[in-house]
This record gives sequence, structure tokens and C-alpha cells, in this order.
Amino acid sequence: MTVSDTYGTNSYTAKELAGLLTDRLDVTFTERESDYLGVYFLATLADTTRVQVQPTAIPGDDGEDDLYDDEHPDVSVLLLVTSSTAAKLLNDELSAPGGLTRLRSNRS
Repeated sequence: MTVSDTYGTNSYTAKELAGLLTDRLDVTFTERESDYLGVYFLATLADTTRVQVQPTAIPGDDGEDDLYDDEHPDVSVLLLVTSSTAAKLLNDELSAPGGLTRLRSNRS
């Protein structure tokens, strides 16, 4: 089973948050760009946990920005964590940067 958590912040840009989490999680984020997601940052932990830092506003086809997550239009940056149920919980490491709020989780 795969579990996921979504966090949000208005305190950091996507690049700033990826930089803060690099030290906290001891990982390297890779900057990526896609037509669908725009510019985002991705890291994969040793236990295969995927950590993605994603701006909420993504470039739309019509020149207007679209929202990555319609449920949270007031949040400028999202942190998406996807892992197996056996993966280590990252709650302590992710709660350390101020201004980061857990928005959604499918963990029991």
C-alpha cells in the first residue's frame, strides 16, 4: 500500500523549501521541469519515499496559471510525500521548518 501526505506553505518559495529540506532529510533535490507541472523539485529517499516540492501555480496552456491542487488555492507551495507503509515517518523532520502545515494525509 502507498501512503501520501500533502503539506503547504506560504513562507518559502519551492526552491527555498527544497533547500531547507535538503539538510533536514539529508537528500539532494533535483530541479525538474515539465509541461504539466512546471518547475518542481524531487528527491527520493533510500527507502523509496518520494518527496516533491511543487509550486501551487503551474503554467497553463492559455497563458494563465492553473492550480496543481484546487483544494488549496491559498497555499503557494506544496510538499508532496509518497511512501510505502513500511517507510519511516517524516513528521518530525517536516514539522521543523516553520510555516509548513499538513493539509492532507491518507495514513491511518
